[in-house]
Amino acid sequence: MKLSRLNLGSVVAVGHDKGHLQLLLQTTDELELIEIEAPVAAYDGLQRLNNIVASISSNALPSASERVEMLPVDSSMANALGYDAENHILQVEFNNGAVYQYTGVESEIWNELQETDSIGKYFNHEIRGNYQCERVDDDCC
Repeated sequence: MKLSRLNLGSVVAVGHDKGHLQLLLQTTDELELIEIEAPVAAYDGLQRLNNIVASISSNALPSASERVEMLPVDSSMANALGYDAENHILQVEFNNGAVYQYTGVESEIWNELQETDSIGKYFNHEIRGNYQCERVDDDCC
């Protein structure tokens, strides 16, 4: 594996359209939009990187003593779900009893998760692998 040092501090926003990754860069006194031919997976990867960096920067995970109010759900995947809107933390108690917290989860994702017909399918498509997660002590919840 080859690693390269990156400085993405000048990237203001990213987008993807018609096979091109779009980067809005802050130059000295202006914004510059550049487009690079890239699959949508490149955009998805940058979004995930942004979520990880944001959660590390803000130390968004509450301590084990903090509680996220949990709501029971009817799902073959999970027993209960909870959301801390202030810190953008989704907490999931899986059917096996394991409890995980996912950081950087937008309120729209939480709302969609509550409204979906299949919590497991939505979770696997929109949340798993897209947000930093940490297993938390069962005692804290």
